[in-house]
This record gives sequence, structure tokens and C-alpha cells, in this order.
Amino acid sequence: MTQRQNSDGNPDGNVYGQSPSDKIAFYGGTPIAQRSGAAQAAVAGSAGGTYTATEQTLINNLATLANELRATMVALNAIKGSA
Repeated sequence: MTQRQNSDGNPDGNVYGQSPSDKIAFYGGTPIAQRSGAAQAAVAGSAGGTYTATEQTLINNLATLANELRATMVALNAIKGSA
């Protein structure tokens, strides 16, 4: 763990895992390295006309939520986000 400092020299936060291969864990879990892979790409496309309007809305909302969760995990560096 290292402590980052902002431009005025004050503490800005802690950094755990200095590289994607460093392993970390929470709540007693098994330490793992940062996940990566093609399965982490953003969800593309949307529901087509073969679904009802309600189903289209649900599918599209789920894709939006999945992309937001992915973006958060990428921003936290918990996952790489792509291959």
C-alpha cells in the first residue's frame, strides 16, 4: 500500500495493488489479481422489434445498468475493462 498525495502535498488517498498482477482481497477472501478479458467489454446493441415495448425497455435498461457497473469497476481498477 502506498499513500498518494495531491499537488499541495496533502494525503489524497491510499493505493492498494501497484500493478494489475498484485493480488488483493477483502473481508477474508482469497487474494486475486485484477481481472481482465474480452468478456469485460461494454454491452453493445439494444433490444429489437421482436420484443414488446415493455421487454425492450427492460432489456435496454439492463444493458445500461451493466455498462454503468462496468464503468465503475474500470474506474476503480477492479477490472481492466477489455482484453
